[in-house]
Amino acid sequence: MAETPKTPDSTRRSERSRRAIYDAALSLVGEVGYTKTTIEGIAARAGVGKQTIYRWWPSKAAVLLEAFVDLGEQAAEAAGADGSEYEIPDTGDLAADLRTVLRATVDELVDPKYEVPSRALAAAGVVDPKVGAEFVEKLLEPQLQLYVKRLRAAQEAGDVRAGIDPRIALELLVAPLAHRWLLRTLPLTHEYADAVVDYALGGLTPR
Repeated sequence: MAETPKTPDSTRRSERSRRAIYDAALSLVGEVGYTKTTIEGIAARAGVGKQTIYRWWPSKAAVLLEAFVDLGEQAAEAAGADGSEYEIPDTGDLAADLRTVLRATVDELVDPKYEVPSRALAAAGVVDPKVGAEFVEKLLEPQLQLYVKRLRAAQEAGDVRAGIDPRIALELLVAPLAHRWLLRTLPLTHEYADAVVDYALGGLTPR
């Protein structure tokens, strides 16, 4: 008795196509820049029809954003040996924990794998409010909430004043790195990250 042919797994095929599109978008932006990256180019690189991309995404910015979010999720999974959601360390030493995470942020920002798509999305978000809002919602805000959680834990432990707004406090930490990275004013280094933590926690006035 002949075996019944297996029905192609459309879900698996779609996932392969989606992954190929992610890889194509990220590699093209790295090679030719955001302006010269096109839906047609992404489709050709991924080996899919451009109608497939338009069926899933409205624009190249949307493709790149989702690809970059996926890249971040893969990095978070790789960072957690047990596969758990990434968290800012809580060793009981707030300054040391913040230095650890800011140093890791510096490493990511200067890594071309992340830097190129990050700059492309930042630029696209400036001129397209919708892209900017999606960038904040899907990528930036989840990361910022990790700082909120760690700073609230520090408040409960008595390491941060009770009246401090964690949202403002985290901006004292992440905004200097973003400023130096976006404007390329000076090198982005671990030493700079450590100084940002010291200044943010210690303040500027004499003790």
